Amino acid sequence: MSATPPTPSDPDALALAVEAAIEVEDLAELRRLADAGSSDAEDALVELAAERGDLEELHRLAALGNTDAADELLELEEEEE
Repeated sequence: MSATPPTPSDPDALALAVEAAIEVEDLAELRRLADAGSSDAEDALVELAAERGDLEELHRLAALGNTDAADELLELEEEEE
């Protein structure tokens, strides 16, 4: 079992980690970085979840107070009607 890499404390290194996770659509890594306080990672999670129609992830993020996720949920629900 591999150890979880430390979250970069340097803003530039954190931005690179987020970019790398976005490129490969690594939702687990984006969640980890978002949980560590990266708003860029959280934004990317919302965007990827919306693109995929991942209602579960959008609900999770909305429950954590992410208003963008809540807005995306409303849009997806309206499209289904």
